[in-house]
Amino acid sequence: MKHTVSSIEICQKTLTLETGTLASQATASVLGRLGDTMVLATVVAGSKREDLGYFPLFVEYIERLYAGGRIKGSRWVKREGRPSDDAILTARLIDRSIRPLFPKEYVNEVQVVVTVLSVDGENNPDILSIVTVSAALTLSGIPWNGPVGSVRMGFLKEGDISVKEQGQNQQEFLINPRTAELEFSELDMVVSQTQEKTLMIEAGASEISEEILVQAATRAHKENKTIIAFIQDFVKKAGAPQRRTVEKDEQFQTLINIIEKTYKDEIVSLIKTRATHESSGGGELQELIDKISADENTVSQQEGIDKKKVAKVVEHILFKGIRELILTKQVRPDGRKIDEIRPISGAVSVLPRTHGSALFQRGDTQALTVVTLGSPRMEQLIEGPEGEEVKRYIHHYSMPPYSVGEVGRMGVPSRREIGHGALAERALLAVIPKQETFPYTVRVVSEILSSNGSTSMASACGSTLALMDAGVPIKAPVAGIAMGMMSDEKKYVILSDIIGLEDFSGDMDFKAAGTEKGVCAIQLDVKTPVTIQQIEETLKKAKIGRLHILKKMLEVLPQARDRVSTYAPKIEVVRVPVEKIGEVIGPGGKVIRGIMAGTSTTIDVEDDGSVTVSGKSEEDVRKAADWIKNLTRDVGVGEVFEGTVKRMLPFGAFVEILPGKEGLVHVSQMSNNFVKSPQDVVSIGDKVKVKVIERDEQGRINLSMLLEGRSPQQNPQTTERRPHPLSMQFQRERSGRTNNRIGGRPSPRRSSRY
Repeated sequence: MKHTVSSIEICQKTLTLETGTLASQATASVLGRLGDTMVLATVVAGSKREDLGYFPLFVEYIERLYAGGRIKGSRWVKREGRPSDDAILTARLIDRSIRPLFPKEYVNEVQVVVTVLSVDGENNPDILSIVTVSAALTLSGIPWNGPVGSVRMGFLKEGDISVKEQGQNQQEFLINPRTAELEFSELDMVVSQTQEKTLMIEAGASEISEEILVQAATRAHKENKTIIAFIQDFVKKAGAPQRRTVEKDEQFQTLINIIEKTYKDEIVSLIKTRATHESSGGGELQELIDKISADENTVSQQEGIDKKKVAKVVEHILFKGIRELILTKQVRPDGRKIDEIRPISGAVSVLPRTHGSALFQRGDTQALTVVTLGSPRMEQLIEGPEGEEVKRYIHHYSMPPYSVGEVGRMGVPSRREIGHGALAERALLAVIPKQETFPYTVRVVSEILSSNGSTSMASACGSTLALMDAGVPIKAPVAGIAMGMMSDEKKYVILSDIIGLEDFSGDMDFKAAGTEKGVCAIQLDVKTPVTIQQIEETLKKAKIGRLHILKKMLEVLPQARDRVSTYAPKIEVVRVPVEKIGEVIGPGGKVIRGIMAGTSTTIDVEDDGSVTVSGKSEEDVRKAADWIKNLTRDVGVGEVFEGTVKRMLPFGAFVEILPGKEGLVHVSQMSNNFVKSPQDVVSIGDKVKVKVIERDEQGRINLSMLLEGRSPQQNPQTTERRPHPLSMQFQRERSGRTNNRIGGRPSPRRSSRY
């Protein structure tokens, strides 16, 4: 491949593609650049793998910390380990953007590897990665019906001042917004499209209307057409090899005709059985496959025919029968109407000792969701090339093999589980209260107990109920639904609340979650690209279904509980002036450790003066919070306290009037009569009522036990004001080295007082 470099301006940002210099032994490699963000995309085509039964496409997204000038924070391990969740989610974005365009007959191994080489903190590498992979696949000569374009869409409310602040033109939609701009955006939507249709959408939103989403997809298509034309021109300049063709498997088509002629009725009769099971297994199906494989009049005499190929043919005929029934008669596998939602039920507080729990069931899909509340220090720290960030709302999703009636391997979460958990997390993120309102770290776990379609949306529904059960004051309840589509060359049918069998046999899996007000998250995956018109129709029908599900959910629990669980930690946030943080911590942490030990609480202090107190008991938390408030509040002259005598000096006693805050009661303020020594009046540990009579320039507090009587800091024999006993002036007077003396000794007036 000859060295080629091409650039194009996309919304005032330069996109550059380069090939012919790096990774020359790969089938194709392209270096992509947007700003100072750079990625290397390589594609390698391998050998045929007809034995697998699926298309072996492998997409790897590799984050290197050097891309952002960082070294791994771990003290012992400095090499990058397993991919982060963000890396896995980006790999899924790439996979979902390119997989539908490979011919069904193509079964060669294809490995796509994207390596992040440089990040600038402004341009996210995920969009650049999809575009660069698209260019590499187009260059490779692999049979692939691309290229595709991909952009990120942001949306700003009209008149948002942040538009001007970020240097954007006055417009509602942002194309590939920078990281800082996304903070102001109501929408974060990635759209991958061909020249005519849409392949993939992944979006998070702040209760955005369906109309705005359609407009965003339409606007994205305009930009993607420009990107596709740019890639085609780049490939032409580079002199890409001619795209290889894929020969159709004539034997497979012959086998379809043979089996369909004899066994079509038996295969179609399995539809109702498969409608209640998401897995492709099942005794009846396997028995039929065994029967067909052993039939001497059909396939046993055919060369190169094994049970895997027979199973693939049976599945093809089964899916074809489902599509025909829906398109011609609008009859679904489980007998529902096209827009009918499966029966919904739910329950809350199903687990006695957790902080919040809910069981959500829709048809055969059942999700148990559990909420755990923790202190802010339990936030998740995420380390990536762009730097570190923290998450205080975390959703984890688990789908064990028993949920589909299978025996399978258990272990680390699969990419699918990570993706479904991220979608459910995104669905609720817009309604999670801010930390100032609800200072908890929130972890949600969805256990899929039974699966037959749309477990991620069941997780979103279960999360809403569990969060409300935990007393989390979410802005609004969220419900989710999965939509499908069956189509042929002439017509299509949109399906509401699809089951697993409709997902496998259909053309689209469109998940939409949101509140009564608007959409919070969408995820579109297709086998056949869809039009903007089909997206618009799907969103409208999804809204009807979402509101129906939401109504059923609120029958279980109408609103969030007014307080957190008895077993949840109690948290209170105290705001203290930044300059007084040191008073809370104390020398060497002495004060804060004393507060924690004395109240059985945990205290976290932030640089902005936020002090978070957490503990098991409300009483302990309140006691610690009051302690901190009193420790940092300004004591006013004239306030009266009941304090404890903590220590004594010859000239007076120090009384603790608030936790950690002491003041001096001079002997002259202990009694109207002459007091020679403070021990004559008080002892350490005594409770005494004192009044604040003065705060000096250094903030030291003078107290008086004379709540009624002479004015503060006046000698009974004179009205002259006295210096603070710890001041240098006082020390000089006490030692006799003052101007007011007789024969080098303190004057009688001075000596009689001290």
